[in-house]
Amino acid sequence: MPLSRLNPQQYAAATSKDSQNLIIASAGTGKTSTIVGRIGYLLASGVQPQEILLLTFTNKAAAEMVERVASFFGKEIAAKIDAGTFHAVSYRWLKKHDKKVVLKQQRELKTLFRSVFEKRSFMNVNADITPYGGNYLYDVYSFYQNTELHRDFESWVKEKYPEHEPFSMIYADVVDEFESLKKEYGFVNFNDLLLHFREMCQTNDLGYKEVLVDEYQDTNALQGTLIEAMNPPSLFCVGDYDQSIYAFNGADISIIGSFTTKFPHAKVHTLTKNYRSTLAILSLATKVIEHNERIYPKQLEVTRNQSAQSPKLLAYDELFDQYHAMAAQIRDSQTPREEIAVIFRNNSSADGIEVGLRELGIPCKRKGGTSFFDSREVKAVLDLYTLMVNESDMMAFIHLFEFAKGIGSAMAKEMYIALKTLGHGSIFYGLYAPDESMNNPFEKRKVSHQLGLFDDFLELGAVGKFAKLGFENKFMQNPILKHPKLTKDGATFLHDFYLLYRDLKGIKQPKIIVKKIAASSLYKHISDVLSTKRATLKDGSIDEKQKTESLTRIARKMLLLEELSKPYSEHERFLNAMILGSSDLTQGEGVNLLSVHASKGLEYKEVYVVDLMDGRFPNRKLMQRGGSLDEERRLFYVAVTRAKDILYLSYAKYDKIKKTNFVPSQFLYEAGLVPKDEAYRALVMKEADKEEEKN
Repeated sequence: MPLSRLNPQQYAAATSKDSQNLIIASAGTGKTSTIVGRIGYLLASGVQPQEILLLTFTNKAAAEMVERVASFFGKEIAAKIDAGTFHAVSYRWLKKHDKKVVLKQQRELKTLFRSVFEKRSFMNVNADITPYGGNYLYDVYSFYQNTELHRDFESWVKEKYPEHEPFSMIYADVVDEFESLKKEYGFVNFNDLLLHFREMCQTNDLGYKEVLVDEYQDTNALQGTLIEAMNPPSLFCVGDYDQSIYAFNGADISIIGSFTTKFPHAKVHTLTKNYRSTLAILSLATKVIEHNERIYPKQLEVTRNQSAQSPKLLAYDELFDQYHAMAAQIRDSQTPREEIAVIFRNNSSADGIEVGLRELGIPCKRKGGTSFFDSREVKAVLDLYTLMVNESDMMAFIHLFEFAKGIGSAMAKEMYIALKTLGHGSIFYGLYAPDESMNNPFEKRKVSHQLGLFDDFLELGAVGKFAKLGFENKFMQNPILKHPKLTKDGATFLHDFYLLYRDLKGIKQPKIIVKKIAASSLYKHISDVLSTKRATLKDGSIDEKQKTESLTRIARKMLLLEELSKPYSEHERFLNAMILGSSDLTQGEGVNLLSVHASKGLEYKEVYVVDLMDGRFPNRKLMQRGGSLDEERRLFYVAVTRAKDILYLSYAKYDKIKKTNFVPSQFLYEAGLVPKDEAYRALVMKEADKEEEKN
């Protein structure tokens, strides 16, 4: 029986006879064992497995718990337990009662929403305010569904976004028509699953004797009302308010905070015995998290008594120094690679450490955020480099020319084949010494009306429209410019490629190649496309500050790539290391690179928390967009409590790219690792002023 393995606190919670139970399970206190123990207790008490519902944050967590139950009671019994995420369970019930339900992804329903939205006219409503775009309004409506319990959409918009009150009736009408269309075709999205299931719960007894909820602190208002609508005879909720880190997804910490108000006869159990971390690590985490308001009292106890290393603060003069030094320290560590984790708050932090490890040949895998090698700006450089080494790589050409305005993948393929035709098998000769006797180098399209294939390639275009763009005379003679769909923007991109490609030929050093690509007009265009896209707000406007920051991050990546190229003297070896080696770096075994959110629920012998500078962690920018210092502090708590034995906290004092000085993170001051100086007092004053403004 799983109960035999529980400590007294876990056992008391798992065998509770109260109808509503809240279990405060801090990091490393054995919440999974307690949940499995509770299920074991229910089964041993005569509750049938199909009368148990287990709601988890991920389907993986549900599968792991059911597997542990199966090890005690057998797979046949465990398989009858209804377990999964809120959405998975809701979908199973809805499909059981309505076979016509069709679950649609957000991307598909956004298209349907836009088709309704674009029929509306906002002219003469309010000339001073720009109405939301279709995609943004869809996201606003989705947030409304997750968080609002009483008001209709029009009233909610008026109160939440008063400046948009003139458009609120139109917005509401769009939503009404959208919902009618969904109903007509049987379409549902993830929010609808919960809404429809809630309605079903209000009118049907689902037959559950107990509902268990894992990660209760991460439930949102809609999920909270769904649990209430189920109204099970027994409720068993497990969570930790100090680990509530999903407010950006609508998670509402007040739900766990108001449990005893909602259920006055509820029993609150607190698991205080920590089995994961050493006393020094846990003391540091507690010292910081206690700056947040205590919702339920708790005092953790450490069960591990062996002597242990105290958490260490690593301070560096410059940002890049931090990444290189940390990689070197990991190289020299005696801890197995798989037992080491580097935890980051910002994606750019992970780029630096990933490159640092790569330079030393240390394998790693990354979870949360996009790998350095998978970022589009790095892939673009490697595509350019690849074409220089192997001009037969058509996909590298297509990927590259998708950055050109007016050139999609189909047209890029046509241009590649045309250049190859003009160069008798070589796109290099097709660019610089084309066979000008070929007036039309483009393939004739296949025609099949039945298959929807049409010949829209009617006639060659005139190159005269490019005469004033300042192209080289020789380039202007190239028949490739006769493509009928080639725009001035597309031709300029091709000319920039022509100049750069010629400039790179004959250079032997990979470092110089990378540097020239990064400094080229072509790459400046690519950087501008990417940064503009990343700075485009949901209403279609461009956040210029965000765009500047995005350009800075791209420039930083280029410096990192240049660093990586230094040891290489041959093009093929460098490309193999970057393209083939990058897949080894981000998959399989090795050091774990994790965002704080991705690290939740995991544990490692040796942990590094990086870039603990004010502005980065806590992330002030995200705080301004609706986050809070309390949530950032909970993120810090989650990060440091992943460590079992060894914990390093690091920060840098200066960024040579942005030419910015850093102040240590507020959390380092709170942990007692940095003396509370004038800089700290300034941070505290800034927070106090913000709180006063809110109130």
